[in-house]
Amino acid sequence: MESLWETIKYAILGLLQGFTEPIPISSSGHLIIAQRLFGLEIEGLSFEVLVNFASLIAVLLIYRQDIVRLTVNGTAYLTKRDPSCRGDFMFIIYLIIATIPAGVIGVLFNDFISSRLKGIHVIGITLLVTAVALWLIRNLKGRKGDKQITLKDAVIVGLAQAVALIPGVSRSGATIVAAMGLGMKQETALRFSFFMYIPVSLGGMILEAGDIVKDPDLNRLLLPYGAAFLLSLIATYFSLRWFMNIMKKGNLVYFSIYCLIVGLAVLFFL
Repeated sequence: MESLWETIKYAILGLLQGFTEPIPISSSGHLIIAQRLFGLEIEGLSFEVLVNFASLIAVLLIYRQDIVRLTVNGTAYLTKRDPSCRGDFMFIIYLIIATIPAGVIGVLFNDFISSRLKGIHVIGITLLVTAVALWLIRNLKGRKGDKQITLKDAVIVGLAQAVALIPGVSRSGATIVAAMGLGMKQETALRFSFFMYIPVSLGGMILEAGDIVKDPDLNRLLLPYGAAFLLSLIATYFSLRWFMNIMKKGNLVYFSIYCLIVGLAVLFFL
């Protein structure tokens, strides 16, 4: 009975992470809050990286046509110098540049983030910061499309993603706020944000794969982790589809209000 309840709790965490990953309310922050409420102590970043990898698969499924197009056109420009493919090639280059800050900081400060920045009050404060940031860009309508992104844009959005390594700072929220603040259209900001997520999530999984495999409790956690992984994948897929529609309508203000309420609740009641 105890193992069944443990599986259910991990499944709920996976579902929560999957639903909150695409939307700008911080999946990492919500995972920590849920662990506090459920009385679960999950050490390190292995579980979070695992369910994030499930979210990655969902993102790849949704953006598969864009990924194929960028791959084909990027290769065509690199090998044949086809001028019509230059925009997609530069989009790839800027994505690579934008992922560097989070990759470097993640490698250097992985242990520090895992051990020092997961306090419940840190989550409350960073959710309030997210709320303010979303409020500031709530009415922005950018003009930059995929082919108008610059090196400066890539660096700034990349730094925003690095800041989002702090639990409670939404990765999608930070990158979308930065992108829209730089004048990107909503759909371009969303696409650039989630394409940046691909190498970061994949890199995190590679770094943590050894710790997951060597976990002495792996046999006991195989079913709970498996349930969390599957539910995270499914939840991310439908949540991202939903959020894409939200972005088209420009209703980010609701996420700002939500982060404000949850951030205050965390600070005063947890």
